[in-house]
Amino acid sequence: MKDDPRNYELVSPDSLREAAVLLSDDPGRWVPIAGGTDLMVLYSAGKLTVRNLLNIWGLSELRQFEVTPSVLRIGAGCTYSDLQKHEIVGKEFSMLAKAASWTGGIANQNRGTLGGNIANASPAADSLPALLAYDAVLELYSVRGVRQIPYSEFHLGYKKHALAPDELIRTICLPRNTKGTISYCRKVGTRNAQAISKVCIAGLARIANGVIEEARIGMGSVAPVPVRLQKTEQELLGRNVGPELVEKARRSVGQQIQPIEDIRSTAQYRDAVATNLVEEFVQRLCVEAEQQ
Repeated sequence: MKDDPRNYELVSPDSLREAAVLLSDDPGRWVPIAGGTDLMVLYSAGKLTVRNLLNIWGLSELRQFEVTPSVLRIGAGCTYSDLQKHEIVGKEFSMLAKAASWTGGIANQNRGTLGGNIANASPAADSLPALLAYDAVLELYSVRGVRQIPYSEFHLGYKKHALAPDELIRTICLPRNTKGTISYCRKVGTRNAQAISKVCIAGLARIANGVIEEARIGMGSVAPVPVRLQKTEQELLGRNVGPELVEKARRSVGQQIQPIEDIRSTAQYRDAVATNLVEEFVQRLCVEAEQQ
C-alpha cells in the first residue's frame, strides 16, 4: 500500500556543494534520490523506511561527461539512456553501453542513473561487472573534499559500501586503455531487459601472438557483491589460448563465487552458468587468437 507523501520531507539543493553541506550538517538524516527507480518502488509498496530525501536529480554537476586523452569521466547522475547515446561509451566501453540497454525498460533507462546503480549496491545490477572489468575509479565528494577509490574496493558486503554518510558519488572514471582489447558480456535472465539477472559477466582481454597479456573479468549475481574473478584472471595471464586453458579457467570459477538460492534461481544453476560463461569468454579468446 502506497504511503502518504505528507510523511516525507524532500529537499532540492541548487548545487552539489549545497547538497554536500546538508549531508555534512546532519550525517545520516538525508538519503539521496536521483532517478528514484529503486526508492519509488519501495514507496509505492509502502516499504520506504527513510523519511528525509535529498533530491540530486537536477544537479548539472552530476550530469556531465568529460573526455580527456586518458580518461572518460562520467557524472554519477548520467542515466542509462545517456550512456547508450554517448559516442565514446559506445566505441570504447561497449560492455557498459550494452549493460545500460539491459537495465529495465525505456522509462527506467531514462531515469535510472549509473551512480544510483552503484550506491544501491545490488550484486545483481547489470552495469557493475562492466565497471569492474574496465578498472573504474570512483570520485566521492563531500565538504571535506574529493577522494578517489577503486571501484573494486567500493563494495564491502551485501548492500554495504565505502561511501561515508556525508559523501556523494560524483564521478565514475574509466581509463581509456581498451584499444585492441577483446570484450565479452552477457546477461542470463528471464529476459534481456526488465528482469533481474540470474548471472551476468563482463570480460576483457588483450592477446598478442596467441598469448593473453591482460585479462579482467567481472561477474554479478554470484556473491554478496559484484566480484572480480582474480584467480581466473591469473590462470589466463601469460598463457597460450587453447583447450587446456579453457578447462583451467572453468575449474577456477567455483573457488571465487558464493551463489545463493532465491526465487529467481538455485545456487547450483548459478554455479553452472557462471562456469559456462567463463568458458564462453575463453573460447571467444581462442577464436580471436586464431584470426590474428
